Amino acid sequence: MQYGLMIFPTDQTMQPLELGREAEERGFESLWFPEHSHIPTSRVSPWGGRPGAPPLPEFYWRTHDQFVALAGVAATTTTLKIGTGITLVAQRDPIWLAKEVASLDNLSNGRFLFGIGYGWNKEELAHHGVKYADRRARLRECILAMKELWGKDEASFAGEHVNFDSSWSWPKPVQTPHPPIYLGGAAGPKTAMDIVEFCDGWMPIGGRHAFDAGWTEIEKAANAAGRDSSTIDRGIFGAPTEPAKLAELEEAGVTRAIFGLPQGPRDDVLRAMDRLMPLIEG
Repeated sequence: MQYGLMIFPTDQTMQPLELGREAEERGFESLWFPEHSHIPTSRVSPWGGRPGAPPLPEFYWRTHDQFVALAGVAATTTTLKIGTGITLVAQRDPIWLAKEVASLDNLSNGRFLFGIGYGWNKEELAHHGVKYADRRARLRECILAMKELWGKDEASFAGEHVNFDSSWSWPKPVQTPHPPIYLGGAAGPKTAMDIVEFCDGWMPIGGRHAFDAGWTEIEKAANAAGRDSSTIDRGIFGAPTEPAKLAELEEAGVTRAIFGLPQGPRDDVLRAMDRLMPLIEG
């Protein structure tokens, strides 16, 4: 089992570059940053798309740019892996995003982990010109198009949502054929098919989604597509901090556990990291 950390990097909590150094020094495998471009003040969509959810915390609209913050962490560490947990792919231009991913992987010498998700905030998606009902199809085409840009000297793509003629795009990622792609969220039949088609792994949020049922869906989709399900990694965001529960997850095939850090001042974050040390050392 590999152990990582996740936090919303904002102007109100521990500075992300220092956090990266402290995480590496303590032996954590990876550090993951979420993203939101902005949060519309209308607040029609409930937190996480879950009816009855509590009010959305302020740190959701105070995040640093995900790729800028991770680039800073990469520049000030040497072994720590850096991950997006997650990138809202449907809201982004795939040509620019392909370059950002490849650049970060190149500059970090192959330490980048690409976590992706569909997005839940209907108003945020709408401000980017994306219909909520189209977000899954758009994410799929974006990822397939980016794989073309990463893997070919001259790439083109023709889809319903993404189209570009023969083009050059450099740099290429250090990791081949590209950084590993992990899809978050509950794995119903549609999500399971996406994971099998164009992802390297699945990383839901702990305690929110039915893990066993989701993996069963992924295995069904893999069998139908002729893919060996053992090639699909399993991780979990918001991992439990009880040793017995972590052992159960490892027994179930989870290979990466990501612990959430508090959105507090530097000393609170460091204390939380120190409390996690016995879990990764034992």
